[in-house]
Amino acid sequence: MKRHHGALQSSQLPPNTGLSALRVATYNIHKGVRGVGPRKRLEIHNLGLAVEALDADLVFLQEVHLYHRRHAQRFDRTSFGWPDQGQAEFLAPQGYDVAYRSNAVTRHGEHGNALLARWPIGDIGHHDVSDHRFEQRGLLHVPVRWNGSTVHAVVAHFGLIHASRVRQVQRLADFIEREVPRDELLVVAGDFNDWNEKLDEPMAAIGLQRARALQGGQHLTFPSLMPVFALDRFYLRGLHCRTTMVPRGMAWARMSDHLPLVAELEPD
Repeated sequence: MKRHHGALQSSQLPPNTGLSALRVATYNIHKGVRGVGPRKRLEIHNLGLAVEALDADLVFLQEVHLYHRRHAQRFDRTSFGWPDQGQAEFLAPQGYDVAYRSNAVTRHGEHGNALLARWPIGDIGHHDVSDHRFEQRGLLHVPVRWNGSTVHAVVAHFGLIHASRVRQVQRLADFIEREVPRDELLVVAGDFNDWNEKLDEPMAAIGLQRARALQGGQHLTFPSLMPVFALDRFYLRGLHCRTTMVPRGMAWARMSDHLPLVAELEPD
């Protein structure tokens, strides 16, 4: 089942500035569903339009369902319905490679992280960074061949407790040391749940700098209706940030509790 209702204009976003910049986006899609009880609504079709409008070379996604039996039943009789395939495959624009790995298995389904790539991808890796049994968390690792270089894309979704996040930074460091050559480009992106802005220092200590455009300041992404926290981020090695932006407006606010963050990166 492909694709979507509604309309999102790519003109709401700055144009992709060309092959010299790697355009990346990170987006927590809230499993493609919003609301509670009888007011719960399916947003995965609108999210497909959103991903296309981002026009990114790499799209880092969190809270992506592989399947969910209850939602599939609930939305079966709606005009568009629950997708037949996993949400990562469903959201990928034509011609994109798709990588997905589950972080959590629940009573009714599975969900995890995904990467959608306009450029060729290599072997997909996954590393469990769960800190306790109540939160299943993982890193999705995907090498991407971009303009003759390898960019290692790592999709992350860190825990809700600060001490857990600090330990997950160290597990990320151990993973990078084992899996990512020191002379290759690295982007770690996702929802870091860092409400109190305390992760930049431990991330810098393991060689990862937060992407900030000189003119851009701090971009707020959560909650989407009236954002006050910058939970969604890119951390970089071997790259620097040219521009960053967050698309705004009611069309974006209704699709997820997060807004996407978009950046254009260049090699150092």
